[in-house]
Amino acid sequence: MGVIGFAHMHINELMRQMHAQPGVEWVACADTVPNRPELVDAKNTRGWNKNAIALGELGIPKGYDDYREMLSNEKLDLVIFCPENSRHGEVAEAIAAHGAHMLTEKPMAASLSEALRMSRAAEAAGVSLIVNWPITWSAAVRTAHRVINEGLIGDVWQVKWRAGSMGPLSHGSVHPGVDGTMVEMTDTERGATWWHQADTGGGALLDYCCYGACLSRWFIGEPAVAANGMLANLRSHYGDADDNAVITVRFPHAIAILEATWTCLDHGVPTGPIIYGSTGTLVVDRAGGRQVLMLKRGRGSEPVEVELDALPEGRETLGKEVMHHI
Repeated sequence: MGVIGFAHMHINELMRQMHAQPGVEWVACADTVPNRPELVDAKNTRGWNKNAIALGELGIPKGYDDYREMLSNEKLDLVIFCPENSRHGEVAEAIAAHGAHMLTEKPMAASLSEALRMSRAAEAAGVSLIVNWPITWSAAVRTAHRVINEGLIGDVWQVKWRAGSMGPLSHGSVHPGVDGTMVEMTDTERGATWWHQADTGGGALLDYCCYGACLSRWFIGEPAVAANGMLANLRSHYGDADDNAVITVRFPHAIAILEATWTCLDHGVPTGPIIYGSTGTLVVDRAGGRQVLMLKRGRGSEPVEVELDALPEGRETLGKEVMHHI
């Protein structure tokens, strides 16, 4: 197994998930070359992800400066890749040409054309392309889908999604696969990272609205027919990427509203997903430090907490699911 790209800090969780699987042998890793050099190797930045976690803690034996050289020199069965969003297509093509299966983190790509580039490369090479959505491992979200399919809230006519934080590299932020919180970075240091650069696929829209786009399509069960979006950089002027975004999506028989923010201290309302049906509403929320699914009928009735389905045995984590699939 190899790794390409350490731009997205979720690479740490993907590596840990696969590290925990029996029979995995790490071979080598390499980063992509950023458009602009980063100024510090703070926790969750690309330099730290590679040196502290991949080469250090997980003990990957080789580190390359050029991922193409790594693919030329090594024989790999599976490659995890998390470069800048704008480079997913380029890297996926190279991995597919190598003949390896590949695993990446959401969003799949920075554009439809790049996503198609990835899909076609994998299909032509006969390899698997796996895109991890962290929300896949939410029992509440999976149970909501089952409840919808059973018709318990009637016809779905709207899905609402809101996600956000103070930004991926904000002080005190927590990310999967990494112990502890982010240390303070200056605005100049954050602005030098790909996250805050529009041409690398940075910004809140791609980071967070992608979840809502994926889930609304899944819950509603039909392709969208139109979409309208607005994005803005309201508080993060050290970079040119957006830090707030809203997308409204029209489906043949429903509407979705997707919100993303990197400037939010507290959402103030349940972030969902919230699914509105003709006979009821489902709300994914948190209570007592755990995720819950509430069914609401209105008209003075009390909300009902829905018992959550267990995730499939032997496939309840990303690592197990990847191994099962391959």
